Amino acid sequence: MSITSQFYWAIGLSLYVLCILFLTRIPYQAMVDRGMEPIRAVYYNRKIVHMMAGGVGSLLVPFVFSDPWFPLICGLLLTTLTYLAHVTGLRFYWFQTEDNRNDVKFALMWSFSVSFLWWLLDNPWLAILPSLYMAFGDGVTGVVRNAIIRKRSKSPIGNLFMLLLCVPMGWTIGGLAQPAIPLWGLISAVVATVVERYEFGPIDDNILITVAASAVLLLGTYVGPLV
Repeated sequence: MSITSQFYWAIGLSLYVLCILFLTRIPYQAMVDRGMEPIRAVYYNRKIVHMMAGGVGSLLVPFVFSDPWFPLICGLLLTTLTYLAHVTGLRFYWFQTEDNRNDVKFALMWSFSVSFLWWLLDNPWLAILPSLYMAFGDGVTGVVRNAIIRKRSKSPIGNLFMLLLCVPMGWTIGGLAQPAIPLWGLISAVVATVVERYEFGPIDDNILITVAASAVLLLGTYVGPLV
């Protein structure tokens, strides 16, 4: 794929992500107008952004890019945008909160995990797997917990749904490696699901999911197929 084509795709995906960031004001306002607590609407919106921006963007990476530089740059630009929104006081209040900057860490870990795994493993599908766990897996945990627990929590009910979603992704995408390592993909899904429940100060679940899943995939590629 030519540099020019990748450049156009990078611009298009960046504009798509910006549209998601701003259009999520609509569901936020609708939820608040119906009487939902603003903070719960924020948490729902954050997971919408996770899945629609981070998740969809991740899935498109292997199809529209032929090297990791463009995902890295796009991710870092989004990291800068979300960070500046916090420090300037011009937060995207419909999905950002004053008490944490997890959205910034999400963008940062997305860009690092996709690009570095791609460089190390030379496989764009394996490279996007941790970001899919972070986007769709962690996304569904937040939706389920917000609907059932009705506040931000680390209830294991969310992890159950994350596991059901991530295990098929890990098995399928692990099978796309050369040689295929579907079982290592499955293990990476289980590990990502377990570590999602934890946070250690500034080290949040976005960091833990991508680092832990990436470590399993690197180990699996080194050791080789288990079956």
